[in-house]
Amino acid sequence: MSGGAMLVFVLSALGLFHVFVGYPLWVFALARWRPRPLQPRAWTPRVTVVLAVHDGAAHVRTKLENLLALDYPPGLLDIVVACDGCRDDSAARCRQLGDARIRVLEFEARRGKAACVNDAVAAAQGEVLLMTDVRQRLEPDALRRLVAVLGDSGVGAVGGQLRLFDAQTGFARGIDAYWRYETLIRTSESRSGSAIGVSGALYAVRRELFKPLPPGTVLDDVLVPMHVAATGRRVVYEPDAVAWDGTSQQPREEQRRKIRTLAGNFQLIQLAPWLLLPWRNPLWFRFVSHKLLRLLAPWLLLAFAFSAMLLATQHALFAAVALALVAALAAVVAGRLLPALGGQLPIRLLTAFCYLNLFAAQALLAFARNRRLHLW
Repeated sequence: MSGGAMLVFVLSALGLFHVFVGYPLWVFALARWRPRPLQPRAWTPRVTVVLAVHDGAAHVRTKLENLLALDYPPGLLDIVVACDGCRDDSAARCRQLGDARIRVLEFEARRGKAACVNDAVAAAQGEVLLMTDVRQRLEPDALRRLVAVLGDSGVGAVGGQLRLFDAQTGFARGIDAYWRYETLIRTSESRSGSAIGVSGALYAVRRELFKPLPPGTVLDDVLVPMHVAATGRRVVYEPDAVAWDGTSQQPREEQRRKIRTLAGNFQLIQLAPWLLLPWRNPLWFRFVSHKLLRLLAPWLLLAFAFSAMLLATQHALFAAVALALVAALAAVVAGRLLPALGGQLPIRLLTAFCYLNLFAAQALLAFARNRRLHLW
């Protein structure tokens, strides 16, 4: 028993170290010592904004006004809005703006975001597609900065930075800290070659490189960039192109969105199994390290904790590890019960870490129950 427990302890510890420390350090070092510089240039191609909406009446007019105000030549920008079985007046609010650059595709039956994106791209006129969601606000220079990066002929897709605001609770500040950590990894991936994914709130792709999404695709912001990388073009990150979004203040607000997104990673393998093949996926090591092993982290944590407890009576080191894990969990519970304590930096980081791994575990169960996931 002790030999098996020791093996589980070592393997789970190594796995966790690689996911949260080893891979980030490796890609940070690669970006520092072997960077691949970009050659952006001033470039103003025709751009089509692709916006898929389902019951987005509360946000769509503000979003369109934001897009129309972007610092980009008006004659080179058009917008295709695909309304997916909207039960509200989203389509009417789009038309009320009376701008000839806005084209509305209205579908009575709800088919899902992927189908709407495919139809919108088919109707697009631009050389470049700007993908965005209805809720987030873009900085005026966001599009121009993305397009300048695409001026480098070796770049096929470029993602902007999603910044979070209004982090009022300890949980929200913990999520914001996690997002900064994730942003550092994406920045390093980009500087050393290619990022694995982009933010669905703001990214641009050459229209010629866009491949139609399989029905029901959840993570277009990973699958589209991976298709681009498979062609030999780079997927890069432009932190100065900014979109803003609000932060979830409590775990329940974050839970549904995060579980759906994480379950989308399992769906991704189902839809594109070639991603698992190193001879077909040029970003295989990065994809496995950044995406897939993250999904295993909650199970690695359970194996690590359980094996440490089994070995606790045999050596003080394992007893200390088991005690530290129990103390960390107790601190998270105390932080939830006492908001003042939950606002302290170590507690809010632990809280965010615990909840994000809990959501990852729930995502596997959600995907196992429903392989089709949800349309939105």
